[in-house]
Amino acid sequence: MKITNTRIPLTILSLASVCGLTLAIHTGQARSGTAAATASSKPPTGAPSSQWVWQNPLPQGNNLRGASFIDANTGTVVGEYGTIVRTTDGGSSWTIQASGTTQTLWAVSFTDVNSGTAVGEGGTILRTTDGGDHWASQPSGTTLQFRGVSFTDSNNGTAVGESGTILRTTDSGNSWLPQSSGTSNTLFGVSFTNANTGTAVGGTFGESTILRTTDGGNTWVPQTNPGTVFLFDVSFTDANIGTAVGDGGTVLKTTDGGDNWSPQTSGTTKTLYGVSFTDSNNGTICGFEFGGTGIILRTTDGGNNWVEQTNYSLPQGANAFYAVSFTDANTGTIVGDSGILLQTTDGGTQWNSSDGGTQWNSQPTVTFNFLYGVSFTDANTGTAVGYENPDGMILRTTDGGNSWVRQNSGIGDPFAGLNFFGVHFVNSNIGTLVGQEGIILRTTDGGNNWTQQTTDTTDWLYAVHFSDENHGAAVGFLEGKILSTTDGGENWVTHASQATGLLGVYFTDANTGTVVGNDGVILRTTDGGQSWTPQTSGTINQLRAVWFADTNTGTVVGDQGTILRTTDGGQSWVTQTSGVSEILLGVSFTDASNGTAVGQLGTLVRTIDGGQTWTRQESGTNQDLYNVSFTETNTGTAVGGFGAILRTTAQGPTPTPTPTATVSPTPTGTPTATPTPTATPRATPRPRPTPRPRPTPPH
Repeated sequence: MKITNTRIPLTILSLASVCGLTLAIHTGQARSGTAAATASSKPPTGAPSSQWVWQNPLPQGNNLRGASFIDANTGTVVGEYGTIVRTTDGGSSWTIQASGTTQTLWAVSFTDVNSGTAVGEGGTILRTTDGGDHWASQPSGTTLQFRGVSFTDSNNGTAVGESGTILRTTDSGNSWLPQSSGTSNTLFGVSFTNANTGTAVGGTFGESTILRTTDGGNTWVPQTNPGTVFLFDVSFTDANIGTAVGDGGTVLKTTDGGDNWSPQTSGTTKTLYGVSFTDSNNGTICGFEFGGTGIILRTTDGGNNWVEQTNYSLPQGANAFYAVSFTDANTGTIVGDSGILLQTTDGGTQWNSSDGGTQWNSQPTVTFNFLYGVSFTDANTGTAVGYENPDGMILRTTDGGNSWVRQNSGIGDPFAGLNFFGVHFVNSNIGTLVGQEGIILRTTDGGNNWTQQTTDTTDWLYAVHFSDENHGAAVGFLEGKILSTTDGGENWVTHASQATGLLGVYFTDANTGTVVGNDGVILRTTDGGQSWTPQTSGTINQLRAVWFADTNTGTVVGDQGTILRTTDGGQSWVTQTSGVSEILLGVSFTDASNGTAVGQLGTLVRTIDGGQTWTRQESGTNQDLYNVSFTETNTGTAVGGFGAILRTTAQGPTPTPTPTATVSPTPTGTPTATPTPTATPRATPRPRPTPRPRPTPPH
């Protein structure tokens, strides 16, 4: 089969994300992280995710937004889903700390090894006095989001954020008092050099905002500046010398406390999002561009010259940096998408990460690209598939995910890369994966070798399932094709289904199978796929995945938290209450009673009674989860966006049933409600399955 340079078409879900991008940029509701070290093996008590642990990236894969290092060894980084990660050995190891919240944390400020404050969405303010062993919530008096925070000592600090919000504390946050900023523009960054003297930056369309105080915020004075774009961060080294950065490669410099701001030549038009100076000469900026890569700029002469640094290595898919923290001219850390952690001890001559430079991890980060399918045959042996350029992503584990090894697909598309969407193994050696343009690959040796099989379709194949080594089926989305084989894929026969798009397939034996897809379609065969009979689903929601325990007992999941159940082979389908409104993308049961479904924004629901009750579990992430595979009642693996691999091996306490949720925001703040069905293929099950999922800027 000829591989052409065809990219996945825009999905309705991702199109909504793109359309909502401009609004998200300026409201801060968008979400957009490499792990450079070994994660603490013991999750902290009370952490948002007590049962699911990260296997990729490490130490975790949530997007990171802020960083604060107080010396070369001790630092804290924060991010989405209430993520707080701490190192005390310069990044050789990292410990995930319990924040007590799932709100995005945008910024953090420590004044010594023990005292620190983190701020974020929903007016969240968290405080620690023991280096993060315990974080306590402090009342802010607002639900507006905070984007920046700066403390000069353990008592005096200022937080800034949405709609020009400024709060001030002089007693370690025991009380926070609002201050008048004089602007309704969002403030993204703040820098104080002493208890009284500080600068905040922000902006709106066509206007850069810079505010200055010399009396602890009793008065904030707007400063004239030549900027016309959002400013996202500011760094002062003393009361007079400071640098602000923002959209379009903007760099502004002052040497007189902001009475005058002068533009500097950055040499880029990328968005500059973080800046850190340790003295008047040495500074580093980090940022990103839409659909492109991150950027790191360095100066050793106060910004007269900015030089891009490129001496670092990250897996594909890592493409946005959001915060930087240096403790001296040489030692610094940059954080970003999906848990990216880059560190340098030589001023950025070399940036080290988990897959390049110094190898901090026993298990380097494998990928930051999307993973769409996963199949385990026992607790230890499993395969995950997804996107990679040029040859698609195939990952294999034989130790329960403690280590994942890349396998070679044997084919490639160097122009756009390849997307593999579905995978199924019938035993530890024999498995089949499917992907774009009718790709089907087969292995009989656990993936050491993959052989491409011949099909007569270029439909995009999203799922595959075998009932034994020989009998299997795959389904296509763009044309609604069903492919079947009775000889392990030596020959594939294509059947037209009359469906507008199919997304899930499951066979319980050589003859009996079910496929699901667009517009609530459910089709059933009892003759090995020669004929397909429509069944009444009772919904027009897109159905994404299907699983059967036996010929009669099955579960289907889909859009708007849809879960359907049958106990009579699909003659009747009963709607079950999932308690969530997010799109459910994958489902896996170990028997008729015990099952788990995963989906958008890290959604994870579980049942132990065949779906009579579904209860939400904390996945520990808001990355989209596309598929899940359980081999034992309490042992399972989920995969998702930006290389996310999560693992559970313990039942833990029974979660509390979750009431029906309202429609949740998508990654860019756009409702996830499914559009009115049409006769043509609608949304694919994978938001943004492009070669490089765009970093969604949080400004």
